[in-house]
Amino acid sequence: MPGQPLLGAHCSTAGGLNLAVQRIMDLGGQALQIFTRNQRQWNPRPLNDQETDLFKQARQLWGSYPVMAHDSYLINLANPDEQMRSRSIKAQARELERCALLGIDLLVTHPGAHKGQGVDKGIKTYVRSLDESLATALELHPDTSRVMVLLETTSGQGTVLGRDFNELAAIIQACTFPDRLGVCLDTCHMFAAGYDLRTEKSYFQVMASLDRTVGLDRVRAVHLNDTRTPLGSSRDRHEHIGKGELGLEAFRLVLNDPALANTPMVLETPKDKAGQWDRQNLETLHSLLRT
Repeated sequence: MPGQPLLGAHCSTAGGLNLAVQRIMDLGGQALQIFTRNQRQWNPRPLNDQETDLFKQARQLWGSYPVMAHDSYLINLANPDEQMRSRSIKAQARELERCALLGIDLLVTHPGAHKGQGVDKGIKTYVRSLDESLATALELHPDTSRVMVLLETTSGQGTVLGRDFNELAAIIQACTFPDRLGVCLDTCHMFAAGYDLRTEKSYFQVMASLDRTVGLDRVRAVHLNDTRTPLGSSRDRHEHIGKGELGLEAFRLVLNDPALANTPMVLETPKDKAGQWDRQNLETLHSLLRT
């Protein structure tokens, strides 16, 4: 019997990185995603020893559950503007360094936006920048070699890359470090990009397409989000599980897919300060698991 996925959530680090671990523990979660620093700042302050020690101690108390970081929304490795591209490379390298210092093995990243240069040129720019950021990170900290970069599927809004599995495959094939790359599926983004997950037939057609292009073995994480917008909308609007256009059946199929067994899956659904919405969404997801 294949194992079940590890269900959790993206949790706030307000008050300290270690408190995100406490928050996922309070939810009974088995997987965690965090921002290692403010995702809207180019030059956040470096980690200090106390922060890293407290985070690692909290993880030991929680258990050997997977933790992933999500990089800054400001980073765009596909940017044709050389100054902004250089800035993004440095920021990405610092993200990888923080992951290494915290002992986080997975870094989720958006493949960037080509800003009008076209998909093919955008992918070339992205790959060149990604290679540079990985090499720079190795100079900052040798343990960045252990951090896998997960290319997140995107909704395809504007000039964003990654809405098509073929684009992700092209990035992986062209990268100098393909063994460092995996994929993070986002259910909301996939649906917005035109991948229908709502019926057994369409779901397995989508997964077969993913296997032919990227390879199912590359899938190392999943973002579980319902969506407020219809199939193919190219709009990224997250909704609570079962309350949006995807509906419960899509999540039942994802959660019980043997190909995704033991994969960390985290909520990025709307939040409230008390964490009650995450709790309710996790309860819904657990109710869909076959025992």
